[in-house]
Amino acid sequence: MSEDTKPQGDPAVEAELKGVPEDMIDRDEAGAGDSLGDALAQLRGDLEAAKQDVLYAKAETQNVRRRLEKDIADARAYAATGFARDILSVADNLSRALEAIPAELREDDKLKSLIAGIEATGREIEKVFGNHGITRIAAKGLPLDPNQHQAMIEMPSADAEPGTVIQELQAGYMIKDRLLRPAMVAVAKKPD
Repeated sequence: MSEDTKPQGDPAVEAELKGVPEDMIDRDEAGAGDSLGDALAQLRGDLEAAKQDVLYAKAETQNVRRRLEKDIADARAYAATGFARDILSVADNLSRALEAIPAELREDDKLKSLIAGIEATGREIEKVFGNHGITRIAAKGLPLDPNQHQAMIEMPSADAEPGTVIQELQAGYMIKDRLLRPAMVAVAKKPD
């Protein structure tokens, strides 16, 4: 471009641009101010979009951290679930063994200490269960709760309301607020 075809502009702007190569100077017919304003508006829009992206990323990071903290807390609270399920069968067998001892053998001086040891072992298992948040589910005399009881049989009964647990076939347990094993029960029904 020659000097006489150049658009005339502000002398201060011209002085500022002195020494800048012509191909880097944006001179449109409307003037340099409009394109600068458009570029500034574009940059402001990009900045707002970047701010929103950062906010969303922070929120997602916080959500992931909360989920991980909850998962870690659950893992700590319920880590013993598999082991507890396995040890329940040992506790069941121990209580069945105690129930199977006839009264006359309980009075035998030779077996008293053996029976006392088995009973102490049963109490210790219950204590360990309690220390780890494992509690026995109440069943007998209560209405059937499908969240805690598993009805195995219905038995006619004139003494109990239909749907009431009249016999516990196998004890049920909770670990903290989760079901470890449902109580297997017999439920009353109307007599025939």
